[in-house]
Amino acid sequence: MNIAFYGSSLLSSYWNGAATYYRGLLSDLARRGYGITFYEPDAFDRQQHRDIEPPDWAKVVVYPATEDGVRRVIAEAAKADVVVKASGVGVFDDVLIEGVVAASRPEAIRIFWDVDAPATLAELAGSPDHPLHRAMSSLDLVLTYGGGPPVVEAYEKFGAARCVPIYNALDPSTHHPVTPEPRFKADLAFLGNRLPDREERVTQFFLMPAARLRNRAFLIGGNGWETRAMPPNVRALGHVYTREHNAFNCTPLAVLNIARDSMASNGFSPATRVFEAAGAGACLITDAWEGIELFLQPETEVLVARDGLDVAHHLEALTPERAGAIGEAACRRIRAEHTYERRGAEVDAILKETAGAKRERAHDAA
Repeated sequence: MNIAFYGSSLLSSYWNGAATYYRGLLSDLARRGYGITFYEPDAFDRQQHRDIEPPDWAKVVVYPATEDGVRRVIAEAAKADVVVKASGVGVFDDVLIEGVVAASRPEAIRIFWDVDAPATLAELAGSPDHPLHRAMSSLDLVLTYGGGPPVVEAYEKFGAARCVPIYNALDPSTHHPVTPEPRFKADLAFLGNRLPDREERVTQFFLMPAARLRNRAFLIGGNGWETRAMPPNVRALGHVYTREHNAFNCTPLAVLNIARDSMASNGFSPATRVFEAAGAGACLITDAWEGIELFLQPETEVLVARDGLDVAHHLEALTPERAGAIGEAACRRIRAEHTYERRGAEVDAILKETAGAKRERAHDAA
């Protein structure tokens, strides 16, 4: 089957945390025989900050972020067997969801793939005229990259025929242990863009422990932090390219994961960074959220913090030996149970099942 995928960007992770998720899943589907065409807008300077060039496993169409540009790529949906509109493209999202549903063939599988389900569900609850409400009855599937039972239940209440979480995972070929690099040396490192629904939690879980532990070195990577006041023992790196993630994760004593407000309150939503850090053998400290035991075991494979004080206590008690043991255990668990090969197999089965059901319905109708 040929897949037309309309997303934010496959080529760039610049202000685009979903990039490695797209790459991991779609490259696996390509290995399973799917033809992949990824449509991404030339927007937000992403093309000037590419992490990769177009891969051999996908055709990438970069279109102008204009009305004419988006209309041209919408028309391409008519050629595909599977049409996917991802959330958070960033430009013409409303036009895209209505357009690709209308342009796709009746026998095609139509999917809305939500990479920020709690935020989208909040929009749906607050906007009765949201375009996704109108498109929902025409969608065969809603796939999400997290959220667990609460998200599935919420989408079904909004009329989704079927909602399935396809969680973030690890691609061992891209994220793995490497030799540490001195420029990433720190006691605790955090990687994430500065976003309104994350900043307060970054203050609580990262900046407050840094202010408390003035004799420790802290490192923060991601866009937007350059203008934020920081304690003197915090070093801001700016954007960290995906090719640098392994060294960023391997070098510090520990790496911190901080969920966005909506993800933390909903639970069952491990960020891409969790799997990338664990895959690199990092000792991970994460803020607490429901469902973490499905992915990593607290105390032996991950350290869980309820607040910034817990983060400080974990860091003060952490030795290089224990950090190494936790990182190695996490790496084993993630490689065994949470790879994009496993996620790809799950998506492959869902697509084949959905295609078969559509054929049966068409036969019965005829």
